[in-house]
Amino acid sequence: MPHTVAALYQFVALPDAATLAPALERVCRRLDLTGTLLLAREGINGTVAGSAEAIDAFLAALNGPDLFDGRLDRLERKLSTAEAPPFARMKVKLKPEIVTFDGGATDPSAWVGTYVAPEAWNALLDRPGVVAVDTRNRFEVALGTFAGAVDPGLTRFGDFRDFAETLDPAAELALFCTGGIRGEKAGAYLAACGFARVHLLKGGILKYLEAVPEAESRWTGDCFVFDGRIALGPALAERPDHPPEALR
Repeated sequence: MPHTVAALYQFVALPDAATLAPALERVCRRLDLTGTLLLAREGINGTVAGSAEAIDAFLAALNGPDLFDGRLDRLERKLSTAEAPPFARMKVKLKPEIVTFDGGATDPSAWVGTYVAPEAWNALLDRPGVVAVDTRNRFEVALGTFAGAVDPGLTRFGDFRDFAETLDPAAELALFCTGGIRGEKAGAYLAACGFARVHLLKGGILKYLEAVPEAESRWTGDCFVFDGRIALGPALAERPDHPPEALR
Protein backbone atom coordinates (compact mmCIF):
# COMPACT_ATOMS: atom_id res chain seq x y z
CA MET A 1 0.00 0.00 0.00
CA PRO A 2 1.46 3.43 -0.92
CA HIS A 3 2.58 5.72 1.86
CA THR A 4 1.14 9.24 2.06
CA VAL A 5 3.78 11.96 2.34
CA ALA A 6 2.96 15.39 3.76
CA ALA A 7 5.42 18.27 3.25
CA LEU A 8 4.45 21.28 5.35
CA TYR A 9 5.63 24.58 6.76
CA GLN A 10 4.44 27.89 8.16
CA PHE A 11 6.25 30.94 9.43
CA VAL A 12 4.46 31.82 12.65
CA ALA A 13 5.57 33.08 16.06
CA LEU A 14 6.12 30.07 18.34
CA PRO A 15 7.68 31.36 21.56
CA ASP A 16 6.76 28.02 23.15
CA ALA A 17 8.58 25.93 20.53
CA ALA A 18 10.67 24.14 23.19
CA THR A 19 7.51 22.96 24.94
CA LEU A 20 5.76 22.02 21.72
CA ALA A 21 8.57 19.79 20.40
CA PRO A 22 8.09 16.79 22.75
CA ALA A 23 4.29 17.02 22.48
CA LEU A 24 4.51 17.03 18.68
CA GLU A 25 6.83 14.02 18.70
CA ARG A 26 4.43 12.06 20.92
CA VAL A 27 1.59 12.66 18.44
CA CYS A 28 3.77 11.55 15.51
CA ARG A 29 4.86 8.36 17.28
CA ARG A 30 1.32 7.55 18.34
CA LEU A 31 0.28 7.72 14.68
CA ASP A 32 3.31 5.66 13.60
CA LEU A 33 4.64 8.43 11.36
CA THR A 34 8.20 8.74 10.09
CA GLY A 35 10.07 11.81 8.87
CA THR A 36 11.58 15.00 10.26
CA LEU A 37 9.90 18.09 11.66
CA LEU A 38 11.76 21.26 12.61
CA LEU A 39 10.41 23.67 15.21
CA ALA A 40 11.75 27.14 15.93
CA ARG A 41 10.46 30.37 17.36
CA GLU A 42 9.75 31.40 13.74
CA GLY A 43 7.56 28.39 12.84
CA ILE A 44 7.41 24.77 11.69
CA ASN A 45 8.87 22.95 8.69
CA GLY A 46 9.26 19.33 7.64
CA THR A 47 7.98 16.21 5.94
CA VAL A 48 6.26 13.18 7.46
CA ALA A 49 4.95 9.94 6.00
CA GLY A 50 2.47 7.29 7.07
CA SER A 51 -0.85 5.78 6.16
CA ALA A 52 -3.43 8.07 4.58
CA GLU A 53 -5.54 7.82 7.74
CA ALA A 54 -2.57 8.66 9.96
CA ILE A 55 -1.64 11.72 7.90
CA ASP A 56 -5.24 12.95 8.02
CA ALA A 57 -5.27 12.51 11.80
CA PHE A 58 -1.92 14.27 12.13
CA LEU A 59 -2.99 17.31 10.11
CA ALA A 60 -6.20 17.53 12.12
CA ALA A 61 -4.29 17.29 15.42
CA LEU A 62 -1.81 20.03 14.54
CA ASN A 63 -4.23 22.84 15.33
CA GLY A 64 -5.84 21.10 18.30
CA PRO A 65 -5.60 22.33 21.91
CA ASP A 66 -2.78 19.89 22.71
CA LEU A 67 -0.48 21.32 20.03
CA PHE A 68 -0.70 24.61 18.14
CA ASP A 69 -4.24 25.56 19.16
CA GLY A 70 -5.25 27.24 15.91
CA ARG A 71 -1.97 29.03 15.21
CA LEU A 72 -1.24 27.04 12.04
CA ASP A 73 -4.06 28.70 10.14
CA ARG A 74 -1.89 29.33 7.05
CA LEU A 75 -0.09 25.99 6.98
CA GLU A 76 1.36 25.30 3.53
CA ARG A 77 1.01 21.58 2.81
CA LYS A 78 1.62 19.28 -0.13
CA LEU A 79 0.48 15.65 -0.21
CA SER A 80 2.08 13.00 -2.40
CA THR A 81 2.66 9.25 -2.28
CA ALA A 82 5.63 6.90 -2.05
CA GLU A 83 5.68 3.20 -2.88
CA ALA A 84 8.42 2.47 -0.33
CA PRO A 85 8.83 4.07 3.13
CA PRO A 86 10.65 7.38 2.41
CA PHE A 87 12.04 7.74 5.95
CA ALA A 88 13.59 5.35 8.45
CA ARG A 89 12.55 7.04 11.69
CA MET A 90 10.68 9.95 13.25
CA LYS A 91 12.57 13.03 14.46
CA VAL A 92 11.34 16.34 15.87
CA LYS A 93 14.14 18.88 16.21
CA LEU A 94 14.27 22.24 17.96
CA LYS A 95 16.25 24.73 15.82
CA PRO A 96 17.14 28.45 15.74
CA GLU A 97 15.48 28.64 12.27
CA ILE A 98 13.17 26.32 10.33
CA VAL A 99 15.31 26.96 7.24
CA THR A 100 18.92 27.93 7.90
CA PHE A 101 19.69 31.36 6.49
CA ASP A 102 21.05 34.09 8.76
CA GLY A 103 20.45 32.99 12.34
CA GLY A 104 16.95 34.41 12.48
CA ALA A 105 17.73 38.02 11.56
CA THR A 106 15.31 37.93 8.61
CA ASP A 107 11.64 38.08 9.60
CA PRO A 108 9.33 36.26 7.16
CA SER A 109 6.28 37.41 9.12
CA ALA A 110 6.88 40.79 7.48
CA TRP A 111 6.25 41.37 3.75
CA VAL A 112 7.91 38.64 1.67
CA GLY A 113 6.59 39.47 -1.78
CA THR A 114 3.48 38.90 -3.89
CA TYR A 115 2.28 35.31 -4.08
CA VAL A 116 1.54 33.92 -7.53
CA ALA A 117 -0.67 30.85 -7.96
CA PRO A 118 0.85 27.97 -9.96
CA GLU A 119 -1.82 28.46 -12.63
CA ALA A 120 -0.64 32.07 -13.14
CA TRP A 121 3.10 31.36 -13.00
CA ASN A 122 3.58 30.85 -16.75
CA ALA A 123 2.01 34.22 -17.50
CA LEU A 124 4.36 35.87 -15.01
CA LEU A 125 7.39 34.24 -16.64
CA ASP A 126 6.21 35.60 -20.01
CA ARG A 127 6.03 39.16 -18.72
CA PRO A 128 8.81 41.30 -20.29
CA GLY A 129 11.66 42.02 -17.90
CA VAL A 130 10.74 39.47 -15.24
CA VAL A 131 13.76 37.56 -13.92
CA ALA A 132 13.04 34.07 -12.55
CA VAL A 133 15.43 33.09 -9.75
CA ASP A 134 15.86 29.56 -8.40
CA THR A 135 16.57 29.87 -4.66
CA ARG A 136 17.62 26.24 -4.22
CA ASN A 137 21.10 24.75 -3.95
CA ARG A 138 23.03 24.14 -7.16
CA PHE A 139 22.77 20.33 -7.01
CA GLU A 140 18.98 20.66 -6.88
CA VAL A 141 19.01 23.05 -9.83
CA ALA A 142 21.15 20.59 -11.80
CA LEU A 143 18.36 18.02 -11.56
CA GLY A 144 15.65 20.34 -12.89
CA THR A 145 14.43 23.94 -12.97
CA PHE A 146 12.22 26.34 -14.92
CA ALA A 147 13.45 27.08 -18.44
CA GLY A 148 15.41 30.33 -18.46
CA ALA A 149 15.63 30.69 -14.68
CA VAL A 150 18.75 32.14 -13.06
CA ASP A 151 20.83 29.66 -11.03
CA PRO A 152 22.62 31.60 -8.24
CA GLY A 153 25.03 28.66 -7.80
CA LEU A 154 24.31 28.31 -4.09
CA THR A 155 26.21 25.74 -2.05
CA ARG A 156 23.95 26.48 0.90
CA PHE A 157 20.88 28.66 1.20
CA GLY A 158 22.63 31.33 3.27
CA ASP A 159 24.78 32.12 0.22
CA PHE A 160 21.70 33.79 -1.28
CA ARG A 161 22.60 36.93 0.69
CA ASP A 162 25.80 37.33 -1.33
CA PHE A 163 23.92 36.63 -4.56
CA ALA A 164 21.37 39.33 -3.69
CA GLU A 165 24.13 41.93 -3.86
CA THR A 166 24.44 41.22 -7.59
CA LEU A 167 20.76 41.97 -8.26
CA ASP A 168 19.26 45.28 -9.29
CA PRO A 169 16.82 46.47 -6.57
CA ALA A 170 14.60 47.83 -9.36
CA ALA A 171 14.34 44.43 -11.07
CA GLU A 172 11.09 42.46 -11.12
CA LEU A 173 11.93 39.06 -9.64
CA ALA A 174 10.07 35.74 -9.63
CA LEU A 175 11.43 33.52 -6.83
CA PHE A 176 10.76 29.81 -6.46
CA CYS A 177 11.95 26.78 -4.49
CA THR A 178 10.78 23.24 -3.76
CA GLY A 179 7.86 23.92 -1.45
CA GLY A 180 7.89 27.68 -0.92
CA ILE A 181 9.77 28.10 2.35
CA ARG A 182 13.11 29.26 0.93
CA GLY A 183 11.31 31.58 -1.45
CA GLU A 184 9.56 33.26 1.49
CA LYS A 185 12.81 33.68 3.44
CA ALA A 186 14.62 35.02 0.38
CA GLY A 187 11.70 37.34 -0.40
CA ALA A 188 11.69 38.71 3.14
CA TYR A 189 15.44 39.33 2.93
CA LEU A 190 15.13 41.13 -0.42
CA ALA A 191 12.26 43.24 0.89
CA ALA A 192 14.40 44.29 3.85
CA CYS A 193 17.13 45.25 1.34
CA GLY A 194 14.77 47.53 -0.57
CA PHE A 195 13.51 45.28 -3.37
CA ALA A 196 9.88 46.18 -4.08
CA ARG A 197 8.93 43.96 -7.04
CA VAL A 198 9.28 40.40 -5.74
CA HIS A 199 6.93 37.56 -6.68
CA LEU A 200 6.82 34.11 -5.06
CA LEU A 201 5.52 30.85 -6.54
CA LYS A 202 2.79 29.88 -4.07
CA GLY A 203 3.39 26.34 -2.83
CA GLY A 204 6.65 26.09 -4.73
CA ILE A 205 7.65 23.70 -7.48
CA LEU A 206 5.72 20.82 -5.92
CA LYS A 207 2.43 22.69 -6.12
CA TYR A 208 3.23 23.74 -9.71
CA LEU A 209 3.94 20.16 -10.77
CA GLU A 210 0.71 19.08 -9.11
CA ALA A 211 -1.50 21.81 -10.56
CA VAL A 212 -0.16 22.52 -14.06
CA PRO A 213 -0.67 19.91 -16.82
CA GLU A 214 2.56 18.53 -18.24
CA ALA A 215 1.67 19.80 -21.70
CA GLU A 216 1.59 23.39 -20.35
CA SER A 217 4.52 23.08 -17.96
CA ARG A 218 7.61 25.28 -18.17
CA TRP A 219 9.46 22.92 -15.84
CA THR A 220 12.38 20.95 -17.26
CA GLY A 221 13.83 17.86 -15.58
CA ASP A 222 12.86 16.54 -12.16
CA CYS A 223 12.38 18.08 -8.73
CA PHE A 224 14.72 16.94 -5.97
CA VAL A 225 13.01 16.07 -2.67
CA PHE A 226 14.67 15.46 0.68
CA ASP A 227 13.56 11.88 1.23
CA GLY A 228 14.13 8.40 -0.11
CA ARG A 229 12.25 9.10 -3.34
CA ILE A 230 15.08 11.43 -4.50
CA ALA A 231 13.03 13.16 -7.22
CA LEU A 232 9.49 13.84 -8.41
CA GLY A 233 8.18 14.62 -11.88
CA PRO A 234 4.91 15.97 -13.29
CA ALA A 235 1.84 15.26 -11.13
CA LEU A 236 4.33 14.50 -8.31
CA ALA A 237 5.11 11.07 -9.75
CA GLU A 238 8.19 9.36 -8.29
CA ARG A 239 11.33 9.63 -10.43
CA PRO A 240 13.97 7.68 -8.46
CA ASP A 241 15.93 6.75 -11.58
CA HIS A 242 17.52 10.20 -11.96
CA PRO A 243 19.55 11.04 -8.84
CA PRO A 244 21.55 14.29 -9.10
CA GLU A 245 25.22 13.84 -9.95
CA ALA A 246 26.24 15.60 -6.75
CA LEU A 247 24.66 12.86 -4.67
CA ARG A 248 26.20 9.87 -6.46
